[in-house]
Order: sequence, then structure tokens, then C-alpha cells
Amino acid sequence: MNTTALFVGHGSPMNAIQDNEFTRTWNNIGQSLAPRAIVSVSAHWYTRGTGVTAMTNPKTIHDFWGFPAELNAVQYEAPGDPEIAELVKDVAKPTLVHSDHEWGLDHGTWSVLKHMFPEAKIPVIQVSIDATKPFEEHVALGTRLAKLATDNNVLIVGSGNVVHNLSLMDWHAENQGYSWAESFDEAARDIMVTDPSRLPALMSHEAFERAVPTPDHFLPLAYVAGVSAATESADISTFNEERTMGSLSMTGYRVTA
Repeated sequence: MNTTALFVGHGSPMNAIQDNEFTRTWNNIGQSLAPRAIVSVSAHWYTRGTGVTAMTNPKTIHDFWGFPAELNAVQYEAPGDPEIAELVKDVAKPTLVHSDHEWGLDHGTWSVLKHMFPEAKIPVIQVSIDATKPFEEHVALGTRLAKLATDNNVLIVGSGNVVHNLSLMDWHAENQGYSWAESFDEAARDIMVTDPSRLPALMSHEAFERAVPTPDHFLPLAYVAGVSAATESADISTFNEERTMGSLSMTGYRVTA
């Protein structure tokens, strides 16, 4: 079976330089994949309008503060691919996507890909999340991006966290989640593995406002749900299904067909 999309709970930027159960799983997944290119939808490129990185050599963006110099020294020098960027613009219609030559690869993307594809040989393109669009339109855009996976061997990666509430984090609760975080993460799993087109129903979950105080980290899941809904005979499995620090979910999803 061919993997068409991944949603990765990326967690702390420190995962980029750590060897732990999450990063080892990312590495194992990467060893089983050989895509032509990667299109990443990261929580950390949250914009007005939809953009796609169209440069040949995207820069490594260190979009965080207060972390060790070792993390700030990381460079993930994967090439870009203007041809794939043009394909993104084409399949996304009627969504208007503009070519971006300023952004690059933020840590939502490279902290994960550094473990999946450490040689950084596979071209990586980022697509921004349009903050002005309703939830359903992000799912719909995901369904259109699925054509890149099925026709061009492009891996779609959504990088965020199903549960992401930094204000309620308990730094002493490693590998533990609050009961409401467990409940929300499990509800998301039940939808994703049965009928991902129903993902917008999670907005009525009693824990939604605590689990998703801002939509940026949750919306990448909508794109992967869209890819799955558009992929014939798609099978969805989970990985890193764990909550940590009370209010952070590391759960990931793998879509194969």
C-alpha cells in the first residue's frame, strides 16, 4: 500500500534534536517511504490567504525563542520544487494560491522531517493555512491536494497537534494527559479512522475550546482528513497515540491506499 498523507503531532521544537519514542517512530515511518516530493501544511505558517513556497532553496526558519543554541543551529537543507508548487496552485483551484519566495521551512516541518528524511534530499514545499477560511474549506482543500499524492507521488504532511493548549500544560506530567484531553483525542481518532469527512463535528465536542484554544495546530489535521476522504479505499492508522504534559497530544495518522 502507498502512503498518501501523514498527520504528525510535532510537540515541542526540542523533538528535533532528541532521540525519544516519538522521533524514533518518525524515523521508522520515513524509512518506509520514497516520495517524489513532500507538501507540508504546518501549524506555524498561519496567514491571510493561501501561499505555497516556490523557491528552489528554502531557508530553515527558527521560529521559536528560549531554546538551546544547539536547536537554533539546526539547518534542514532540503531543496524546494517550483514545479510542484505550480501543481499545488493548479489542483487547489478554485482556491487562489500565491507563490511565496520569502518563507521557507518552519520548525513544524523540519523538526519532523529531520527524523523522517535525515538526508534532506527530497524536495519540500510548504502550503500556508488561511486563517480567514472556515473549517470545512480546509478539509475541501485537502481533498483537492490528494490529487498530488495519487498522480504525482507527493506525500502530504500535516504538522500540528490534535490537542494543543500551552496555557494549561503541566511540565511534570510527562506522558500523561488530562481527562478532557484524552476524551477529545480519542473522539478525533474515532472519526479519523471511520469517516474523516466528519471531522468538523469535533467542533461541538465539550472539550473543543480547551483542546483547540486557537485553530492553528488543529487545522493541519483537516487537510489530512481531506486527503483521506478523497483517496479511494484509504486506510487510516495511528502512531504515537499519546498525550503528554496534560494538554498536548502527540497522536499521528497515516493514510495509505
